[in-house]
Amino acid sequence: MKKKICLASNNAHKIKELKELLGDSFEITSLAEIGCTEDIAETADSMAGNSLLKAQYVYNNYGIDCIADDSGLEVDALNGEPGVYSARYAGEHGNHQKNIQKLLKNLDGKANRDARFRTVVTLIQNGAVDLFEGTVEGKIIESQVGDNGFGYDPVFVPNGFDKTFAEMTMEQKIPISHRGRAVEKLIEFLKAKK
Repeated sequence: MKKKICLASNNAHKIKELKELLGDSFEITSLAEIGCTEDIAETADSMAGNSLLKAQYVYNNYGIDCIADDSGLEVDALNGEPGVYSARYAGEHGNHQKNIQKLLKNLDGKANRDARFRTVVTLIQNGAVDLFEGTVEGKIIESQVGDNGFGYDPVFVPNGFDKTFAEMTMEQKIPISHRGRAVEKLIEFLKAKK
């Protein structure tokens, strides 16, 4: 019987991506499926902190093993912004268009467009806490290209590629993505424990 584990997210894109990454390792449930309708506050000042807050909230209140993640975009010319505030960079949480517009405006005229996506995944299993990090380096382009993905994907081109994440299929993006790399470490960890 597959072990049930909750993904501490209501982001349909993120759940789909994580289910794809985890494959058949677990029976994946979402926050909605366990009856968690609360908006878990991301009040930490780091991605690791937010990831841990979400996982602990679910584990402590619902008694179910949990995977949570927090991701962000760090842009060198903006001193690491938007970073931990990536989802609410323009003020309103999860408004991808406004976030991208603010990012491009803040980068206007800047030659250095180096950036990275960073993800921290927290696993709480039987009370034990483990963290896994993944990053992907790339550049921010000047206008949006592509319809796939979410968040800043339409303006991020990973190093070694000539397409944005939003132009890639899920199959192309997953092996090189920040989330993919963090979850790969998580899967290796889980396999080693079997």
